[in-house]
Amino acid sequence: MKVQVLKGSKQQIAQSVAEIPGEVREAMVFVEDSPDTGSAAAGEDIFAEMEPFMVRAGDVDYSRDSLYSRQEGE
Repeated sequence: MKVQVLKGSKQQIAQSVAEIPGEVREAMVFVEDSPDTGSAAAGEDIFAEMEPFMVRAGDVDYSRDSLYSRQEGE
């Protein structure tokens, strides 16, 4: 499987997807909120639907502090 990042207008991205050789099975699309609709609700997990695709290992601390702090031996 190969990953491609497509940028441009909606039409340009659609055209690029249509021109990709082989089968396209999934696409992740980021849509910016317009100023009148506001941003995501406070506390809303915008990546919740990606949970089935995330890797989780046993007893690992995934907190922000843990991820961005040096561990023993680093």
